[in-house]
Amino acid sequence: MELEFTRLSAAEQLERALAFEQAMRTRRSVRAFSDEPVAWEVIETAVRTAARAPSGANKQPWRFVAIESPELKRRIREGAEAEERENYQRRFPESWLQDLEPFETNWEKPYLEQAPWLIAVFALDYNLTADGEKTKNYYVGESVGIAAGFLLAALHHAGLATLTHTPSPMGFLREILERPRNERPYLLIPVGFPAEGATVPDIRRKEMDEVLLRR
Repeated sequence: MELEFTRLSAAEQLERALAFEQAMRTRRSVRAFSDEPVAWEVIETAVRTAARAPSGANKQPWRFVAIESPELKRRIREGAEAEERENYQRRFPESWLQDLEPFETNWEKPYLEQAPWLIAVFALDYNLTADGEKTKNYYVGESVGIAAGFLLAALHHAGLATLTHTPSPMGFLREILERPRNERPYLLIPVGFPAEGATVPDIRRKEMDEVLLRR
């Protein structure tokens, strides 16, 4: 099929690039959510955008599960907090705990019930045929990571707040959401509006000369 591509002038390219950068400058991880509802159509559209991400051999090795059920969110919070309690009290080395201090986080994760939606992202390490046979996927981590980036950008562009939450280990997600053995929990994203008075840490972004080289 023929490529669909709209060529822009250099001025238009820069204008769009600057506008997108300006929009993304306000994206922050939020840990206090309002319970104000978010329309399903917005979530669905953002996931449809994420599913346009490139992937190894076009295998599209991802699955997105959007959760609004209060009962499922309660169970997910309980599972996440059980793992995070172990992390904070026993598993995390002291250096990690020190790095987390500016964010004032702990094992309690109330936002997993507060946010109107949770999106669980699963990585398909392999596919299963109707007969249960395995077929190979390629560059799974890279592909799912790109799709997750698309999803976060789409949700922010739609005027929603998000958090990238990775309780480790995350096996409880597969069990609660009854996903098959080839789907590995990759990321959990609370989605919604910030709670009134929500705050974020005062963090520094690296300067461009620290992240970009021109040769």
